[in-house]
Formats: sequence, structure tokens, C-alpha cells
Amino acid sequence: QVQLVESGGGLVQAGGSLRLSCAASGSIISINAMGWYRQAPGKQRELVAAIRSGGRTNYGDSVKGRFTISRDNSKNTVSLQMNSLKPEDTAVYYCNAESVWTPGLPPGHDYWGQGTQVTVSS
Repeated sequence: QVQLVESGGGLVQAGGSLRLSCAASGSIISINAMGWYRQAPGKQRELVAAIRSGGRTNYGDSVKGRFTISRDNSKNTVSLQMNSLKPEDTAVYYCNAESVWTPGLPPGHDYWGQGTQVTVSS
């Protein structure tokens, strides 16, 4: 069983910074992509940023230039550096591992963390 554990959420003033981290544990052979999604009250979950095992990144339009995603393939960890935070960044942030390959199963299973709250005050 694969588990994703997030850390680093909290309360910050507008213009501040936070760093989110996520570690995937379990019998993992490889993970295609790792990323962060967020969901604000009354809104759909949306992509924040994702990074593939080869390093290619993808960002949501609203965070480009402010957030930076990074990944350590050897440790199955992913981090999100969030700068110049805005009140509209307030949401629960979820770590995602896409197309995970574990022993005994073909690649293709996705996993989610439980979420960490990020609140940006104005």
C-alpha cells in the first residue's frame, strides 16, 4: 500500500511564503508524476503544479511565477515552494502521485494524500 504524507501547511499573511512537502512511502518501483492540487470551499479541485520523473513541470496559470515544484526521485518526495501568496491561494492542498508502479501490480494507480490546509490572510 502506498501512502502520501503531507506537511508544511499553515496560516500566512498575504505576500508571505510557505513550503509544502510530501513523501510517498510503501513498496514503490517508480512514480510517473507527482504534484499538488488544491480545493477551495465551493470550488472544484484544480491542478497547482506537477512534475514528471524526468523533471518536466506543469503549473496552473494562477500560480506561474510564484510557485516552484521540485522532486527527489530517489526519496519519492515532492515539494512546493509558494511565494507571494495571495488570499485566493487559500485552500486545502493535496499531494498526488500519478501512475505509481508497485510490485505485483501494473503501473497506473494514482494515490492522494489527506490534504493540508493553507490559509492566506489579507
